[in-house]
Amino acid sequence: MNTVTKLGVFAAGLAVVFGGAYAVGATQNDTMPRRYADYAPADAPEAPAHGGHAHEETGETAPPVPGGLRISQDGYRLRPVTTTLKPGKSLDFAFHVLGPDGKPVTAFQLAHEKKLHLIVAPRDLGGFQHLHPELASDGTWTIPLTLPEPGTYRMYADFAPEGGPAMTLGADLTAPGDFRPDPFPATSRTSTVDGYTVTLQGAMNPGQPSPLSFTVSKDGQPIKELEPYLGAQGHLVALRAGDLAYLHVHPMSGLIFMAQAPREGGSYRLFFDFKHGGTVRTASFTLEG
Repeated sequence: MNTVTKLGVFAAGLAVVFGGAYAVGATQNDTMPRRYADYAPADAPEAPAHGGHAHEETGETAPPVPGGLRISQDGYRLRPVTTTLKPGKSLDFAFHVLGPDGKPVTAFQLAHEKKLHLIVAPRDLGGFQHLHPELASDGTWTIPLTLPEPGTYRMYADFAPEGGPAMTLGADLTAPGDFRPDPFPATSRTSTVDGYTVTLQGAMNPGQPSPLSFTVSKDGQPIKELEPYLGAQGHLVALRAGDLAYLHVHPMSGLIFMAQAPREGGSYRLFFDFKHGGTVRTASFTLEG
């Protein structure tokens, strides 16, 4: 089956819906240093369980609140032990996932070989960290974490408790200090990292399932077999500028992903993790949707 046929098959049947994290960004033409805390929003209130609800006035069903927008969902709550980290200094960062009974959850389902995936990104989307913290018997998650520059960062905890639904909860972290946000990167479909060239094909079509595929080469030669990483040949995270709408999905087949962008569209940063030569590398891209 050729690549075009594969994309059509996956586009017909598979979609992954974006989550998001509400954010208020600084304007790119701001010339005076400011603190990220000036832009840090309050977390969105908890929405009803099981997705959307009917509007009383129209009877229409509201779309479900995207994952990562909230700090709590379906009775579960994300609770960082601290939300302030010194920039450039490693900290044994700790957090809990509280259950409906208010106690730390201690049992989680495996997803992509891990019980929890932690994503951390600055609000100007100038960087990305994909981490896998350790779970203690008392329900405390810990991981060495460094916030490299002053600013506000968004953390996403992607998990599924035993007996509960899969979800992504989000919270803001702050590294105190002055900052100048970097301009949002221009649209790009090619990324170079450590001598590897990664090319992206596909588009983020608002409100429609959209296949995305990647090719990896080095020294002009295609790399046909990447090493397994989290049970797949690659890993993709996409964040939308402005509100940080969030997507976390492994490829459906090989290096083909299926994404569904929110209907309102936007600009996206895509972070593609791949493993070769025993090392995991991240290629980044910018797409308009």
